[in-house]
Amino acid sequence: MTRHTLDHVLDLPPLARFGTRVATGLLDVTSDPEALDTAGFWAVCADFEGRPVCARFADVREEPVPAPVPGAWRGPSAGDWTSSLDRVAYTAGVRRIREHIAAGEVYQANLCRVLTAPVAAEADVDALTALLARGNPAPYAGTIRLPAHGIETATASPELFLRRDGRVVESGPIKGTGRTEADLLEKDYAENVMIVDLVRNDLGQVCATGSVSVPDLCAVEKHPGLVHLVSTVRGELRDGAGWPELLGSAFPPGSVTGAPKSSALRIIDALETAPRGPYCGGIGWVDADRGTGELAVGIRTFWIDRAPSGAAVLRFGTGAGITWGSDPDAEWEETELKASRLLAIASGTHETKGEGLT
Repeated sequence: MTRHTLDHVLDLPPLARFGTRVATGLLDVTSDPEALDTAGFWAVCADFEGRPVCARFADVREEPVPAPVPGAWRGPSAGDWTSSLDRVAYTAGVRRIREHIAAGEVYQANLCRVLTAPVAAEADVDALTALLARGNPAPYAGTIRLPAHGIETATASPELFLRRDGRVVESGPIKGTGRTEADLLEKDYAENVMIVDLVRNDLGQVCATGSVSVPDLCAVEKHPGLVHLVSTVRGELRDGAGWPELLGSAFPPGSVTGAPKSSALRIIDALETAPRGPYCGGIGWVDADRGTGELAVGIRTFWIDRAPSGAAVLRFGTGAGITWGSDPDAEWEETELKASRLLAIASGTHETKGEGLT
């Protein structure tokens, strides 16, 4: 990357997109979640390792996601992706988690891998947004572009991490994935129920006693190329609790860690060989003036890393929840299923013409 190209990337105006909501005019950036309870509209990108970036914008408006511009996004070739864990290492990790389960240390743990490919130095993550919106529409799609702060992230997340409307908070954990509803197994339903219990406990730490409920359990949702089991957990924040307390109790998301969460995190740290970054973190927006906000679990998420040398790489995470009933090869295939469509979109090999998106 030439100095000129790097300057061009850093000069791209900061912006955030969440569906049809667009925020521009960056005012300030902080890592303090207490700012989310003050004033203004904030874009939030908290990585799995617990580092939040909160960016306040001056201008927020509604507009359609721009149509893809031919040549605006030059993604990696389909064969350029490498994985932090190959099939042998990943399936060995699944077997190791099953040993931890047999020893009574954990009931479930999420095992993830990070895929990496070189990308053009002038790559603009917002150009990828347009492709994702058409190739993999998602209810919690979002893009945050803050190159000067190391944030260039685009998500096509189907999963709600936290929604807040005044004192009411809600989470929509996903556990259970198949190509069709018929592919969902008893293991998927059991896994979902385990994570719902974990999320109920997380929200119970900051919600009024008796206010936490589960309005929906194991509902089947259709998304492009696959189906998920989704539940809803809802509660009412106790007096004095705000975003810092809510994030402190719920982060990182239970659906991408495991149960018990503390044990699952220790196992994840031992088995995974690359940091997850914004993948499996929290990505979304907070309107402090209105007391509302919506953060997605950072799954189906791309991000650009730029090295001090100037080289740029595109990263994407994929993973699966491992239980005693897990088959190592089937779990590997689930990670492939979750990644295949998104990687094809980023590499320019996915064709949606004539396709019924479900």
